[in-house]
Amino acid sequence: MNSLGRRVLVVAFDGWNDAGEAATAAATQLREARPYEPVYSVDPELYFDYMYTRPQIEADADGRRTLRWPDATLWRPQATARGTRLWVLSGAEPARAWKAFAAELIDAALSEDITGLVALGSMMSDVPHTRPITVFSGSDNDELRTALGLERSTYEGPVGILSVIAAAAEEAGIPTAALWASVPHYVAGHSPSPKATLALLDRLEGITGAKIARGSLPGDALAWEATIDAAAADDEEMTEYIRQLEQTRDTWDSPEASGDAIAQEFEKYLRHRGDGDGRGLGRGPHR
Repeated sequence: MNSLGRRVLVVAFDGWNDAGEAATAAATQLREARPYEPVYSVDPELYFDYMYTRPQIEADADGRRTLRWPDATLWRPQATARGTRLWVLSGAEPARAWKAFAAELIDAALSEDITGLVALGSMMSDVPHTRPITVFSGSDNDELRTALGLERSTYEGPVGILSVIAAAAEEAGIPTAALWASVPHYVAGHSPSPKATLALLDRLEGITGAKIARGSLPGDALAWEATIDAAAADDEEMTEYIRQLEQTRDTWDSPEASGDAIAQEFEKYLRHRGDGDGRGLGRGPHR
């Protein structure tokens, strides 16, 4: 059994934590691949600012229009199965009372006997769309880092709701890991980003041992990449920029690359962009 246990909660929130909608799309894929049932939802009046996260009006198959309010809901897999089962917590990032929000949802997780938590996030980064999506896999839990080969983030600064929930989970005795996909920043107009979603699910399966259906994501990822290739082909400046990103990524990934060589390559790249000497680069997600 992996160090996260057999009852793992997967957490994804839209908003700041969800570049290219990669994380929330991963949560949606989990829920659509197997039967799930809602077991707990927060009261939206307590946590959401409707001027910031507005309710949506929707029509059903009969044309009846109803309001859908921002929410955060814990979902339980209906089918019992051998091996690891994945619960899902998803919704909108709250506007207020984050400590109470996290405490309420962790209490709900404890009532479900959750044994581990994996937070999914995605961030815009200077990476090429033509290479495998990088997923930072980290944890502040010493046991998980050792058992699963995870990293410790060195980031210090503002965070999103994922970090708050992860801290509350650890305080409650639930070991927690985080997976962050790096989405090419120049493809912001091509959301969602199925290639990043696929990378998150691949890594999630790797650290939990759960079998995860990918659905149409492999084909969607190829189509997404082809669309960006086509856009770049008509833009010489974008093509050159992507080539520079590819060179930097290939240097980073090469087995013979030393830490000094990687640092020099990044400094060269940043000087070309006019960003100075590269101070401020660090490992781990800036969320």
